[in-house]
Amino acid sequence: MIVTTATLFRAAYGQYAVGAWNINNMEQALGLFEGHQRAQAPFIVQISKGARKYAGIPMIEAIIRAAEQLYPDAIFAVHLDHGDEATCYACIDSGFYSSVMIDASHEPFEENVTITRRVVERAHAKGISVEAELGMLGGVEEDIALDEKHARLTDPDEAKRFVEETGVDSLAVAIGTSHGAYKFTGQQALHFDRIAAIQERLPGLPLVMHGSSSVPQEEVARINAAGGKLDPSARGVDENDFARAARLGVTKVNIDTDGRLVWTRVHREYFRDYPQEFDFRKPGAVFIEEFARFVVHKSQKLGSFGQLDKLRSAISS
Repeated sequence: MIVTTATLFRAAYGQYAVGAWNINNMEQALGLFEGHQRAQAPFIVQISKGARKYAGIPMIEAIIRAAEQLYPDAIFAVHLDHGDEATCYACIDSGFYSSVMIDASHEPFEENVTITRRVVERAHAKGISVEAELGMLGGVEEDIALDEKHARLTDPDEAKRFVEETGVDSLAVAIGTSHGAYKFTGQQALHFDRIAAIQERLPGLPLVMHGSSSVPQEEVARINAAGGKLDPSARGVDENDFARAARLGVTKVNIDTDGRLVWTRVHREYFRDYPQEFDFRKPGAVFIEEFARFVVHKSQKLGSFGQLDKLRSAISS
């Protein structure tokens, strides 16, 4: 069942974080839905501009609709990730999305406010929530690239002003994470003091943590052992930090890189071990199972594991 993102946020705020997962194909969708069925956890399916281009808009939406039929007990929202203004409007008008993200964080503050406010007005007229971003994350993800020296943490006072002037429903904040596999070096980690300061100024507002994959060292090592050449120093967010962040208002945690790492590891190992094979369905089936297991594990760390019955009761009451 597709629900509004606001419904998920109301249930989760201050208690747990909802995992927001980027998908691009059928295998990812099946693993995602299967994993959350096992975990009995709500979730958010994220579609990026890149996914819409790669799979085609009718195809990626049809995949999600088909998964919904296969898993009728699932409770989830559908979200546009990192949209520009034109893509946001297309998704709002489609009637398929629960929420959209307008990312004008690369613009000056006033221009970010102006663009975001336009999207909010259009989305709210149709009952759709809007996420925006303030501050700038480093790293690389699809068409997003920012050198770490230009990354900028979200200013708490600016955040309060931004929300008041835009009416945005949730805010993606720069709190130390980065896009892609190379998030942290040395002793860098999440800036919990910054999260707390933002929550203090915006109590009750769902905060969003982008660049939140954990980049498991085992996955990196296994990929390299099977012929990959990933930097072994790649390191992501400590998944044990999710619960602490959730108590400070981080209600949505974006996960993309980890899914790509699982896909890469499964396929590299499979064709290494079975070089005579050419049936892509066989490693595809392995990936679905491996990704489902990974989703269950992440749901436990996010605190969303086992929350489905409580959410279902809240929706029906």
